[in-house]
Amino acid sequence: MPMIELKDIAFIILALITLGSAGGVAFSKKIIYSGFSLLGSLFGVAGLYILLSNDFIAATQLLIYVGGVLILILFAIMLTSKIGDIAVTNKSINWKVAIPIIAGLACFLISSFSGDIWKVADKTPYQSSVSFIGNALLKEFLLPFEVISIVLLCALIGSIVILKREVK
Repeated sequence: MPMIELKDIAFIILALITLGSAGGVAFSKKIIYSGFSLLGSLFGVAGLYILLSNDFIAATQLLIYVGGVLILILFAIMLTSKIGDIAVTNKSINWKVAIPIIAGLACFLISSFSGDIWKVADKTPYQSSVSFIGNALLKEFLLPFEVISIVLLCALIGSIVILKREVK
């Protein structure tokens, strides 16, 4: 019987946090609670990336999604008047159809993962992926990287021009 390692326990905890928060996003009756549940879900996904030894994607997840997109969504929810008082209901819930589908999918996944057909990769020492991504962006993909930065700069200037027209 294999021993449960600390990494396995961390994975189970992070998976439960991610799935529980995703359930909170989907089933919450108040939109502000859904927004805060999305925070927990995105943090859980970043933790799963860290367990996969992919520190660059985890940092990107935290900076872009949690630090940018989610904060923007939460500000939009909080600054919209009376949106916190609105109870959102989903009238199209059909539990009689959903439960057998979920049970069948759960049985399929459990039977798939319980077999001994999975190969374990060779354990190599941890190596950060940031230097590889940085070298690729500044060597092989320098031209597309610069073109994207110019396109984003043009979009920023265009949004400022549109905003100036609306303010006048």
